[in-house]
Amino acid sequence: MNLSLCEDLSTIRDWVRWGASRFREAGLFFGHGTDNAFDESLALVLHALHLDHDQGLAYLDARLTREEKERVLGYLTRRVEERVPAAYITHEAWFAGLSFYVNENVLVPRSPIAELIEQGFEPWLNDEEALRVLDLCTGSGCIAIACAHYLPNARVDASDISPSALEVAQVNVDRHQLEERVSLFRSDLFDDLPEARYDLIVSNPPYVSSEEMESLPEEYGHEPALGLEAGADGLEIVSRILAEGARWLKPGGIMVVEVGDSMESLMRRYPGVPFLWLDFERGGHGVFLLTAEQLQQYQNQFSEE
Repeated sequence: MNLSLCEDLSTIRDWVRWGASRFREAGLFFGHGTDNAFDESLALVLHALHLDHDQGLAYLDARLTREEKERVLGYLTRRVEERVPAAYITHEAWFAGLSFYVNENVLVPRSPIAELIEQGFEPWLNDEEALRVLDLCTGSGCIAIACAHYLPNARVDASDISPSALEVAQVNVDRHQLEERVSLFRSDLFDDLPEARYDLIVSNPPYVSSEEMESLPEEYGHEPALGLEAGADGLEIVSRILAEGARWLKPGGIMVVEVGDSMESLMRRYPGVPFLWLDFERGGHGVFLLTAEQLQQYQNQFSEE
């Protein structure tokens, strides 16, 4: 693809349509912030032009300069030829209505947990209280930062085993000016955290099985495998969180963890545990909630691993 082939494309609308056509022709996968070719193309075109999504539709008929066409074409071409998720091209992803810097050291934010955060984890938490929150496997810091944003009285600790991921998270903490309320720790889950008790432990940990990793679309190959793969059945990390989590929760506290398609494996491994599988209006599945008391009640089962 080169600019000479696209001289007839004049407006933003033209470029969005052309990009969507090329994406569909190339058979790209969409699952890192958008779910279709048109939204993906629109996101890339608008970012290349330094425009926001909320500026209305009138600007779609604005004409591009030659320099702008070259920049837009570069974005769209890279998406097709490298099959890299759009967020890694723009270095921006949206989560819970907030903008985050991302690069290939962190997963692209996309957890349905965003919907719970926006609702303040009602009815399980009271956001008028001085809450303590722990985000495990924080990656870009999106969950921790969104928790601090929507729970204005909360203090949030966030941990990750990856130093490069924590560098990205720190960029986002600084961007959202939450240095006083969000603390980052390099830790293998709970191992190197300072002693504390939390009202909420939340996590979107690695949960992809080894077999599933081999069948993922090419776009996922640009994400850090450390943030995706979790052993033969996808439960290597989640099982540790369940085994160790009880002593880190306050009485009445809750744990919310995403396990995605590994939910069936989780229920088979821990039969009888009353996982509450949460529903989402905007789609998504495989997120469970357990109370501190339930974690304690089934501690023997969780610790048998």
